[in-house]
Amino acid sequence: MSDDRFEARDWLEAELMDELDEDYELELEDAELSLKIREIYDARLRQKIDPMPRREYFTNLLRLQAELIKMHHWVEQTGAKVLVIFEGRDSAGKGGAIKRITQRLNPRSCRVVALPKPSEREMSQWYFQRFVPHLPAGGEIVLFDRSWYNRSGVERVMGFASDRQVEEFFRDVPEFERMLVRSGITLIKYWLSITDDEQQLRFLMRIHDPMKQWKLSPMDLQSRVRWERYTKAKEDMFDRTSIPEAPWHIVEGNDKKRARLNLIDHFLKQIPYKDVPNEEITLPDREFNPEYDRQTLPDELYVPSIY
Repeated sequence: MSDDRFEARDWLEAELMDELDEDYELELEDAELSLKIREIYDARLRQKIDPMPRREYFTNLLRLQAELIKMHHWVEQTGAKVLVIFEGRDSAGKGGAIKRITQRLNPRSCRVVALPKPSEREMSQWYFQRFVPHLPAGGEIVLFDRSWYNRSGVERVMGFASDRQVEEFFRDVPEFERMLVRSGITLIKYWLSITDDEQQLRFLMRIHDPMKQWKLSPMDLQSRVRWERYTKAKEDMFDRTSIPEAPWHIVEGNDKKRARLNLIDHFLKQIPYKDVPNEEITLPDREFNPEYDRQTLPDELYVPSIY
């Protein structure tokens, strides 16, 4: 083997390792980062879960992400419109699942929508109005990290919506979603489900992990106090908004890795995608001007090489 082929192989291996390092970095959010967190991570709460080996997890995740790329390419080529709603209790793993879905997809046609609390102007509008501009156009996948179901969950339990507004929501949302489906949108709704003990564990880990404390808000802490009210609200939501055109799909979420794999596998099966032929890509030759002299730029323009 020539020196050039050795160098090319070494470069390729280094690039692949960089890619795997980024994947590993993404998974570090699940690691226990201090002795205090290790104490909290009580084996008693995990005794019913057989941890998935990291190699098995990554093997399946990469396989499913490859299928997501095929599916996304089909969506772009056919002009399909896909809307996926992620709901669940605080710390249920919605954000983590969304990250693994979007990780290798084109962000120009696969968007994540996570709206802040409504402004005063938005509060005076038709309730669904602020969500409509974010709906997918042809060739797009849109993932809602929480959605209009805030009204049947946090707004209802925390008293931000009146009984009349909640009842009006339940009356309107089935027809609103049927309208979306009739317009050609594929609407998929996921509820990530975790147990009482698991949420307590995850909240405690966030409290004692400086890298995760930003994820905890006063509203999140109040959701712990109102666990049973949220349970009742969730049951009402399933009963009144799981319609044939857009049923709810519950994902068991205590084991984050299995939850992500199961969700992605199920998501792929909801889309009737097929392999779409890709145009062959060739790298064109760079134009070369023998008279061009690249200028040396001043040192102050460069970011200091500290590392």
